[in-house]
Amino acid sequence: MEFGALALIPPLVVISLGILIRRAFEPLLIGCLVGFLLIKPGAFPGNFVTALKETLQHADMVWVILVCGLYGSLIHLIIQSGGVFAFGEYVLRFVKNRRSALGVSWLLGIFIFIDDYMSALASGVTMRKITDNYRVSREMLAFIVNATAAPVCLLIPMSTWSIYAGKLMEDNKVVGVGQGFEAYLNTLPYMFYAWVIVGIALLVAMEKFPLFGKLKRAEIRAAETGVLAPPNSSYENPDEVPSSFKNAKPIHFFLPLIVLIAATLLLEKDALLGVLAGLVFTFVYYWLSGVMGFVKLSDGIFEGFKSMVFALAILTMSYVLKKVGDEMGLTPYVIESVKGILSKGLLPMVIFLALSFISYTTASSWGMYAVAIPIVVPLAQALGANVWLSLAAVISAGGFGSQASFYSDVTVLTATSTQCNNMELSFSALPYNLLALGIAALLFLGFGILS
Repeated sequence: MEFGALALIPPLVVISLGILIRRAFEPLLIGCLVGFLLIKPGAFPGNFVTALKETLQHADMVWVILVCGLYGSLIHLIIQSGGVFAFGEYVLRFVKNRRSALGVSWLLGIFIFIDDYMSALASGVTMRKITDNYRVSREMLAFIVNATAAPVCLLIPMSTWSIYAGKLMEDNKVVGVGQGFEAYLNTLPYMFYAWVIVGIALLVAMEKFPLFGKLKRAEIRAAETGVLAPPNSSYENPDEVPSSFKNAKPIHFFLPLIVLIAATLLLEKDALLGVLAGLVFTFVYYWLSGVMGFVKLSDGIFEGFKSMVFALAILTMSYVLKKVGDEMGLTPYVIESVKGILSKGLLPMVIFLALSFISYTTASSWGMYAVAIPIVVPLAQALGANVWLSLAAVISAGGFGSQASFYSDVTVLTATSTQCNNMELSFSALPYNLLALGIAALLFLGFGILS
């Protein structure tokens, strides 16, 4: 059965509800339900339940659940070890001025490339005490932390973001099974938004880029009055370190990450094997060295896994929505509709700007990827456009939304770790985010025309 324009209804429901209620999971769920109701009203809701069961039983979905969940476990253990606090104490001995304090904040964000949640939490908590010594506004610290969270995850092919995007490329037959890592590498040169915003953040940290707008006013306020946090920010004593972290050491922070990276590279770049090895090592290392007791470590694994449940729920619904699109013929319909309108040169820029708007307004990145990639890949192929450039436009758009949206999960986590009002953080950084967006859009246009 051909659904034609009706195939647009489920994704439009997702986008509209995302903008309206500013949530990610509920719009995806409702979009899926609407889709299966349209497909076969008489079989509803049984057809939805069947699709959900098939999705959860699929080997690829099981792999993603295990990887993301175990990453959550490892991240939780590392944070609970107190190593990030110990690292902050250690770095404080070498930081001599505000420029070096912000420079170290930027470098720490680069180093913690594994996951944007971990980067936002660990960098903010670690560097807050250090930057406070030099009257750096919380908005400034939060901007640096946020600019090196999701964007850096896009630039390193061993992060939770790259693993997920690579898996989607495999699922959509861009490459064969097991080649997601190599596929993601092909998009890296075109990840323009991430390259630009990370570069701008470095220039701002080094005081080589002009300050303007709310960020400039925040820095003046901090320098002249000593008030570091904007109004309505939670504020705690930055010198207070939890008693359980008194014996923590910087190596408790670094060593598990180094083992994780090395294990992933040595074990055929398999993220699941790598995180399993890293988690086992961290558990044994923390237990034998007395960092945490056996019971606390065991409980921590489950707590960390549990912290990823919401993200995995979004991921599951996005896979189900893809099934809806496949059954309703969404991809063929979109391709035939826009073939005569878009040229291959314009496609990457249009993709980037349109999806950036959607990601910003819905605060959805991973869910948006699952909806967009199945449409963009065949569309790019049909128009003769550069597929890797078009995929990079999709992935870059998600990075913009995650970093710029004032209610995205990473923005909220950054605001929490830096003790900065999330609205003030978002609007202080927005001019820089929009500048990076504009530069990236021009690059997508230029490369789209030349490729």
